[in-house]
Amino acid sequence: MTAQLNFIHTVTERFLRYVVIDTQSDPASPTCPSTEKQKDLGRLLVSELLAMGIADAHLDQHGYVYATIPANTDKRVPVICFCSHMDTSPDCTGKDVRPQIVKNYRGGDIVLPADPAQVIRTADNPALKDQIGNDIITTDGTTLLGADNKAGLAEIMDAANFLMRNPEVKHGAIKILFTPDEEIGRGVDKVDLRKLGADFAYTIDGETAGNIEDETFSADGVTITIQGISTHPGFAKGKMEHAIKIAARIVERLPKDSCSPETTEGAEGFLHPIGINGALEQTTLGFIVRDFTDQGLKEKEQLLEAIVKDVMKDFPHSSWRMEIKQQYRNMKQVIDRHPEIIDHAMEAIRRAGLEPKRSSIRGGTDGSRLSFMGLPCPNIFAGEHAFHSRTEWVSVQDMEAAVRTIVHLAMIWEERA
Repeated sequence: MTAQLNFIHTVTERFLRYVVIDTQSDPASPTCPSTEKQKDLGRLLVSELLAMGIADAHLDQHGYVYATIPANTDKRVPVICFCSHMDTSPDCTGKDVRPQIVKNYRGGDIVLPADPAQVIRTADNPALKDQIGNDIITTDGTTLLGADNKAGLAEIMDAANFLMRNPEVKHGAIKILFTPDEEIGRGVDKVDLRKLGADFAYTIDGETAGNIEDETFSADGVTITIQGISTHPGFAKGKMEHAIKIAARIVERLPKDSCSPETTEGAEGFLHPIGINGALEQTTLGFIVRDFTDQGLKEKEQLLEAIVKDVMKDFPHSSWRMEIKQQYRNMKQVIDRHPEIIDHAMEAIRRAGLEPKRSSIRGGTDGSRLSFMGLPCPNIFAGEHAFHSRTEWVSVQDMEAAVRTIVHLAMIWEERA
């Protein structure tokens, strides 16, 4: 079916245009968006959508882009939304990105030109073996690339351009949503689902071409506050109970060979300390807890609580409290109630010329929270690899395959309505 559609791709030019705009989000900022510069990209996207003839495209005050490709069929088709995020990770600089294209990749490691210490190694990137003959986009080695998630933005924009230029391709109403602040866990904090008006959604924010992800971690944040006993250090014997030392002892008691990011893979969850802050009298410990099941989360939180209780036996005059905050839940719980969402996507991937593969994300997406907000939302590949690093890369051909997948998906929802 792919051959019947005449794709003249704009995805690469769009991607190269978007990655040079610095859109790094900031977890320390209380505003939405967390950085005003994310709106610079939002304004460009809106202007391009308007130029395609998508009349309602706009950027709201919180930095979200909304747009509608109108239906061109008489059928009653569920309204589907394609979603990507505009921000890049705070973990690695995204300022002054200088992309390069390695054309007709012949295999082997890729040394990045501005910093030869930065090497995209085949040993660390087994997906490179499937890219022989393809064109690979990287940075010069001084910044991240921003394929996470500007590849998704460019793919949705190219698909929108195709649908607007080919009215003979039948589809229902298609909604477009571009979000800020996904990388800091606030990507859907201010989304207006009533205004969006979609029945189902897909984030375009995955890795390997052909993958569709219908399962994420469930996630909690845990804060442990320790109230120690402060005295003058010159007269502290038998009296002082040092909150920082108590916190250090708790961290030291965590499992060494399991239950941490560095010792787990696949379906295994973890308990991960992310911060320690305080002084002699009071110290707080921050943790993230991840598992694919709610029961797994509960077991890890019970393990942490048991460690704290045991450590605190040696400090009878100190006190502690543990607060658990829900962050997001495994979207599979919602998506499994709507099997057509995955079935249609897998067929679209086949029609795009790829073998579909269902997989799980050892993390979360905007789709995790959107699913529980009433908008079931699995994640489709965008082709991005080694994200949040200076060795991030994406191939032109994988991005083009994602565009074809989006277009076929719009068609399949109309066909099967």
